[in-house]
Amino acid sequence: MSLKTVICVLWAVCVGHTEGIQHGPNIIIMLMDDMGWGDLGVFGEPSKETPNLDVMAAQGMLFPNFYTANPLCSPSRAALLTGRLPVRNGFYTTNAHARNAYTPQEIVGGISQDEILLPELLKKKDYVSKIIGKWYYEEFEINVKTGESNLTQIYLKEGLDFISQQATAQRPFFLYWAPDATHSPVYASERFLGKSQRGRYGDAVMELDDSIGQILAHLVSLGIHNNTLVFFTSDNGAAVMSGAHQSGSNGPFLCGKETTFEGGMREPAIAWWPGRIPAGTVSYQLASVMDLFSTSLSVTGVLPPDDRVIDGLDLSPVLFNNSLLDRPIFYYRGNQMMAVRIGQYKVHYWTWSNSWEEYNTGINFCPGQEVPGVTTHTQEEHTMQPLIFHLGQDPGERYPISVQSEEYRDVHRQVTAVVEQHQKDLIPGMPQLNMCDLAVMNWSPPGCELLGKCLKAPESNPWKCVWPH
Repeated sequence: MSLKTVICVLWAVCVGHTEGIQHGPNIIIMLMDDMGWGDLGVFGEPSKETPNLDVMAAQGMLFPNFYTANPLCSPSRAALLTGRLPVRNGFYTTNAHARNAYTPQEIVGGISQDEILLPELLKKKDYVSKIIGKWYYEEFEINVKTGESNLTQIYLKEGLDFISQQATAQRPFFLYWAPDATHSPVYASERFLGKSQRGRYGDAVMELDDSIGQILAHLVSLGIHNNTLVFFTSDNGAAVMSGAHQSGSNGPFLCGKETTFEGGMREPAIAWWPGRIPAGTVSYQLASVMDLFSTSLSVTGVLPPDDRVIDGLDLSPVLFNNSLLDRPIFYYRGNQMMAVRIGQYKVHYWTWSNSWEEYNTGINFCPGQEVPGVTTHTQEEHTMQPLIFHLGQDPGERYPISVQSEEYRDVHRQVTAVVEQHQKDLIPGMPQLNMCDLAVMNWSPPGCELLGKCLKAPESNPWKCVWPH
């Protein structure tokens, strides 16, 4: 049986154009949805069903230490487009402590008008920008029983057509390609269903891998691959709470989506730019999705805004010289900094997986991975004596370093100085995800008249959104 599911669909935002033959490099960011670090063959997935991504890594640069800015989709994507932590750009809630918040259709807020998005800045250099995938809403049919949907093929065709159009017109472009096939309910087109050893989720991964291979091959066939930076990653860790049939693998890391353990925030990441990025390289740089904002501006010659804090780093020295930049990674859950990583060490100031109430109904953010005192089902503060892990030796965050050791004292001293400076300088943005109202939903989207699906919006009756985890 079929169920019409409200999912995200493509929307184009085209800005500017230029007719000159010489132009800056094209930018393609491929952002997967709920795909885990362990879903790629190059990261050890035993089925080896991502040949195109594995080749992409062999031809480019692999990032084993790449992080999202938040363990949930909407704040992560807002961070990418603004180059700023969600606590700075307002994509968080203060309705409750350390709660993940996102953008259901009834949310009143969104990205603040005060924020400056990457496509707006690239417009200064006459870039044409397009978003394809998870951003705007429309109805598409997914056969829930079989998992069949042709949506990834639609996203692929839109992407290939856009690239061709800009190459023909010799215009620089920014393509943000954000398919959602690996988000529950996972889906794949008929040609890929039943092909994976991993089940339906694996079918979705195989189709995305095939699509990425086609996009890279298309760049080569058009002769623009040497002038195009392509970056592949995911918005957050695999949604392991959805079960084996509807979620992927976070490899050796603890827990998954919605948590600030490694499984929730460490992402697969590959950079590809033939002729510029040395092939077959691995960078151990601590990097973030916010860095894609700053790096895109750098390689296109656009200056970043100077009236606000930009959290993203320019990774150009990393990409082109395999340099290492000294920087911390902050792990935020809503309005709370839960942990920080410096070098190989991760320091937890708060721990929480999800509540006992949810856990007792069968919702488990860390299935099969309970670590006493770490994957807590109540919010536990460790500020006075934080939990410290050496992620090189203990990537699964199972064995805290002894508080009595000299190693613990040295790391604690170093990290404390970084955290205190961060908290001193932090000016949180106005929270945008506090209020909900059915009246703000898209009751009459463009084209609804042709489908006979225009609806009258109800009267406004706002309430404080409830974010359980």
